[in-house]
Amino acid sequence: MKASAAENGGSARRVMLGTWPTPLEPMPRLARSLGLGADDLWVKRDDLMGLGGGGNKVRKLEWTCGAAVEQGATVLVTTGAPQSNHARLTAAAGARLGMEVVLVLAGSPGASASGNLALDGLLGATIVWAGEADDRELRSRAEEEAERLRGQGAVPALIPFGGSSVLGARGYVECGHELLAQAPDLHTVVVALGSGGTMAGLVAALGGERVLGVHCGAVREPAATVSALAGGVTGTHGDPGELRIALDQVGAGYGALTEPVMEALTRTARTEGIVLDPVYTGRAMAGLMAAVEAGDIVPGTRTVFLHTGGLPGFFGHGAALARAEADTAPRAPR
Repeated sequence: MKASAAENGGSARRVMLGTWPTPLEPMPRLARSLGLGADDLWVKRDDLMGLGGGGNKVRKLEWTCGAAVEQGATVLVTTGAPQSNHARLTAAAGARLGMEVVLVLAGSPGASASGNLALDGLLGATIVWAGEADDRELRSRAEEEAERLRGQGAVPALIPFGGSSVLGARGYVECGHELLAQAPDLHTVVVALGSGGTMAGLVAALGGERVLGVHCGAVREPAATVSALAGGVTGTHGDPGELRIALDQVGAGYGALTEPVMEALTRTARTEGIVLDPVYTGRAMAGLMAAVEAGDIVPGTRTVFLHTGGLPGFFGHGAALARAEADTAPRAPR
């Protein structure tokens, strides 16, 4: 099938869906707990965007939905995991723009309907369950849904997995420029690497040496994916081997909770009052903590943690909920 205008890197107008710029805030207590200086660690609050519970996908959707509007789309079709933040925010964008939304999700009905799934329903999206499927198989199923909708007289626009395309990555080129305006001395930005577009846009804006992506297990070839997207934005052919990507936080798989991630969730919450999710931002913070321990992030340099949102997903993750609830037992005062 021919790529949708919402997926390619051609000209498109941006639709405004978020509130900009997002704040940059210090994290002094967490920094000190990691052995960094109080002014070394900051957080870019891309969880605070307004639309549909916030998160990094809003920046991408401003461009991909802009292309969908230009092509006269009446239905947005996208894919994801059952607790996909991108799916939830596509549903919210569709509601904002007056479009129907169809979400093709891996898995089957009957799993937990909490977290993002509950918000998908609240926002009016239709869910199509695709069974056991990776990102490529989901793409094929989404194309089938688009053909079915087209046969019914609708005008569907395919929004890519995770919102990650050359076009969607423009949103994080803009974020990179925001960061440079807010923190000209930026040394490293740490970001979850899911479908790749967020890291790719940052690499295009900041250079690969300043971006540390923490692989979350969402795509088969993270370095090649990011390199191709970043190259599409800049019009160059990058070397995947030159990217800074941490591969050691995936654990048993995409949805599995690991001890380093649970430690990252707990420490961030108890030092800064900031809540992360178990799949993306929790892994990204665990990767940041590991980088400090390994000496890849050092005191005296400005490190920014990109908070890409995802809080609703916490409430759909049984293992993380159980661990958090267990910590409510009475304890001696500190």
